[in-house]
Amino acid sequence: MFFIDTIELEGLGNRSYLAGGREAAVAVDPPRDVDQVLAAAARRGVRVTHVVETHVHNDYVSGGLELARLTGAAYLVPAGARVSFARVPVSDGDTVTVEGDLELSAVATPGHTPHHTSYVLREQGRPVAAFTGGSLLIGTVGRPDLVEPRLTERLARAQHASAHRLAAELPDETSVLPTHGFGSFCSSAQAEGDATTIGKEKSVNAALTTDVDSFVARLLAELDDIPAYYTHMGPANAAGPAPVDLTPPAVADAREIASRLAAGEWVVDLRNRVAFAEGHVAGSFNFEADGKIATYLAWLIPWGKPVTLLAESPAQLASVQRELVRVGIDRPAAAATGAPQEWVAEGEALVSFPRSTFAGLAERGTDGVVVLDVRRDSERTTGHIAGSVHIPIHQLHQRLDEVPAGTVWVHCAGGMRAAIAASVLHSAGRDVVAVDDGFGSAAEAGLTVVTG
Repeated sequence: MFFIDTIELEGLGNRSYLAGGREAAVAVDPPRDVDQVLAAAARRGVRVTHVVETHVHNDYVSGGLELARLTGAAYLVPAGARVSFARVPVSDGDTVTVEGDLELSAVATPGHTPHHTSYVLREQGRPVAAFTGGSLLIGTVGRPDLVEPRLTERLARAQHASAHRLAAELPDETSVLPTHGFGSFCSSAQAEGDATTIGKEKSVNAALTTDVDSFVARLLAELDDIPAYYTHMGPANAAGPAPVDLTPPAVADAREIASRLAAGEWVVDLRNRVAFAEGHVAGSFNFEADGKIATYLAWLIPWGKPVTLLAESPAQLASVQRELVRVGIDRPAAAATGAPQEWVAEGEALVSFPRSTFAGLAERGTDGVVVLDVRRDSERTTGHIAGSVHIPIHQLHQRLDEVPAGTVWVHCAGGMRAAIAASVLHSAGRDVVAVDDGFGSAAEAGLTVVTG
């Protein structure tokens, strides 16, 4: 008998896996905080004997090297990956025994990266699951444009061929277990559903239902923005990530918070956007702990800029620290927990800004105000408010001077990114209203929504 446990990394939209038998297991694409994998192995009462990477990751820092060091496991990395540490290079067709009649075989599936490798788990020689990393995903494939622009079309064609190879070589009932596709920007589209098989993908995945030219043309046309921090993930993984330190940061009092703001550092308030709007430290930014903080904070912050975290509780702070180390923001400069009144010096006041809805904007009218859309280009083309200004959230900090004069009503698709943008604008001295509403309500409220 075998088992496969899924380790969800919801903040990054990824999954990692632990698969094995009665005594031994293999970890696939482990996260930076490897204690999760170790805990899963402990619950199963197994020893991690192999750690495998499907590719050098572009969207998160891997915990593979550290996990292999801690467990003594063999660290399997595709032979074509250029890395600076000792590992077991894996080539197409290589097979390792996990335990007894449970084996793991490497299948070259280039496309997401030139060296991308999938791994097929076999029990008594029968394929039972394919760990497909950023190759064949649920209803889509991993994006091919993260390595080098000159390689993008070639890799897109390789994705098509790799998907067809997996479909041809594996039985229809084989489970497909990708790393990407659950919110990660490494996926060319988001997964539809939670589980899939080779047989299902044959009927729904464009890589398997359309010819290569049509597939490539559509794939390249639909590629979305690349988070800025991706530039740093590949090199960090190739160099060999250092172990993480999740101990609490230095405590910042009100004076230090003010000093760090005055020095131009980032002070990030992790509370929910409603509480932040009602009262916060002037100059601080709002990235909700329960939002995609790893993705958006790492995307927006100038790389290497010191960050101080303001949290409601030690538990919230610890959770966010864990999220941030996964994307290379290893140690906050300082942190504070508690109530916002404790984060400002005596005699100073918290600041606030209003929130509203699309109905509120319609009632007020768009004349005389700036309507700022901070969604991505791909979102805006499906419909936008007539006369609105468009600056994607990840570009706003560098383009503040392009926001016209006047009160800014800022919106996104649901409210989270609008809250981030509102905090950025407010810290820059702008009058702002955060629209905390789903964009589908804009037309219902009577606002003119146009496409194109």
